[in-house]
Amino acid sequence: MTVDADAFKAFEAERWGAKAGSYDRLTGKVTRRLVEPLLDAAAVDEGARVLDLATGPGHLAAAAAERGAVTTGVDIAPGMLAVAAARHPHVEFVRADAESLPFPDDTYEAVVGAFVLNHLPRPETALAEIARVLVPGGRTALSVWEGPPRSRLVSLLGEAARGAGVDPASQVPAGPDPFRLARDEEFAQLLAGAGLEGVHVGTIELEHRAEDPDELWRGLLGGSVRGAALVESQDEPTRARIRAEFGRALEELRTGEGYAIPAVVKLASGRVPPAP
Repeated sequence: MTVDADAFKAFEAERWGAKAGSYDRLTGKVTRRLVEPLLDAAAVDEGARVLDLATGPGHLAAAAAERGAVTTGVDIAPGMLAVAAARHPHVEFVRADAESLPFPDDTYEAVVGAFVLNHLPRPETALAEIARVLVPGGRTALSVWEGPPRSRLVSLLGEAARGAGVDPASQVPAGPDPFRLARDEEFAQLLAGAGLEGVHVGTIELEHRAEDPDELWRGLLGGSVRGAALVESQDEPTRARIRAEFGRALEELRTGEGYAIPAVVKLASGRVPPAP
């Protein structure tokens, strides 16, 4: 599949901006649980200069600032940046593309990124940029989603659409494989290929629990882009079929107290070699 990088980025910037106000209904609740592990893996502490890639509503950047770090959050979606700036006025937020950062070499002690690489057409370029802006000895920590079936949270809408006879590939712009870096060896090689050392890839197993299937449906539509666009582009009868398939898929995840949705994460870290 050929990806038009510029077209895909424009699509993501517009769509994520439109979801900025609804992101925390569900997706933000899950991604917040990775904030402290990411900051720990990047050794973020008081006084560190920290860059948060694809900051979204600013949870990670704000948590770094609470540790006493001097933090900048960047995002490609103006709508997300507006929400982040309104919620966290003490943090600097800048519009920027993770594949072309507007900062000098050797600027930051730490670069963190929660679920950004799985959205990028050229993650190798982003890693080169991360290595460039880190000081010698600086660290990065980055997370991506594990692939289905282990991380059903991010695959349920696509599963439901396919069950309803909708081909996702024909309905949304071609984008990068969102699960390419779910393989430990490929994630590790991405960091090592940028010249980072001490690379480590770990797995964090989460569950999102909910009682109401409509809450899950609204939450996923409000906190995703490709999945939501797939559903929202359909006519009403097709959307109804997708919603029915979504309910059937959820039955596999029913517990005695509602639904338990697995959300498995890969977290990779590494550092720029220190100066000789």
